Amino acid sequence: MNPDGLILFQKTYDLILEVHPVIVNKFPKNQRFVLGQKIENTLIAILEIAITINLSKPTVNYFRRLDIEIQKLKIFIRLAKDLKFISIKKYEYLEKKVIEIGKMTGGWKKALI
Repeated sequence: MNPDGLILFQKTYDLILEVHPVIVNKFPKNQRFVLGQKIENTLIAILEIAITINLSKPTVNYFRRLDIEIQKLKIFIRLAKDLKFISIKKYEYLEKKVIEIGKMTGGWKKALI
């Protein structure tokens, strides 16, 4: 496994562990399985793509998919903030983590392709 990929995997994994209780415990019940599920599924997709890139020959398509999922995650988290499902403070924290994952993805892409 590529060390950059392991770091990306770990950061994404840690973010999933942080986001899950926020969504399960703080989102309104009717949104846990709508927007909350979208956020969790997108994080899982990022994790799956990172694993795939790590275990196979990386291609531009994999990184494109990763970029798309990261952009979707940013939008879903922003929507959660705008709908007041999460606080501005929590939004800023999560956004910072997602931006960090995005920057790592860009650096990893440059190193491998």
